[in-house]
Amino acid sequence: MTPPARILVVDDDDPLREVVRYALCREGFVVDEARDGEAALRLFDAQPHDLLVLDVAMPRLDGFSLCRELRQRSDVPVLFLSARGEEVDRVLGLDLGGDDYVTKPFSPRELVSRVKALLRRRQGAPAPTVLRWGPLRLDPQEHRAWVGDDEVVLTATEFRLLAALVSRPRRALSREELADAAYADARTVSDRTIDSHIRRVRAKLRPWGLDPFETVHGVGFRLGAEP
Repeated sequence: MTPPARILVVDDDDPLREVVRYALCREGFVVDEARDGEAALRLFDAQPHDLLVLDVAMPRLDGFSLCRELRQRSDVPVLFLSARGEEVDRVLGLDLGGDDYVTKPFSPRELVSRVKALLRRRQGAPAPTVLRWGPLRLDPQEHRAWVGDDEVVLTATEFRLLAALVSRPRRALSREELADAAYADARTVSDRTIDSHIRRVRAKLRPWGLDPFETVHGVGFRLGAEP
């Protein structure tokens, strides 16, 4: 039997954290809790987690800073919680490697639904074959990428976006289709966010002289010719 997913809930608001913990435990998840970013980082290093529910505004180490730190060591899915619903905050959180963003106040049922969607993307699909484009290799099972023998560190969102193109080599994908492939809930994802992710992936592949993205004006992007 597959063990239940372990989720780390990080929020300095004790009553809200208890609501989230109760909603997730009722669905059978194992839940750990932390009141600030530094405590969360210690817990994450001590115990592997399948997903983080992460408040943005916290003492000691805020959610955005914690996400930036986590992305140096893991592609674990991150769902942000925030009382701030402005697009600039959502874009910043997603650009830092977050996978979804829920604005307070929220429905516990919606939160659980989004958590399940993120975990399905992470765990639920059968193991696919390795994807290739020139010297670039993508392993969708491990969410890892290499150019030759060198590993390319991508966030989970960046990996899914790149894999969507590499797995459809002759198709031009709109930004909406790329958002659907990269996010559990694409409704909050703007064209600007997708363009930002593409710029980041391009920058990460630039040391090897690679650019897999070919712009299709009026449509979106498709996989370029192999180098």
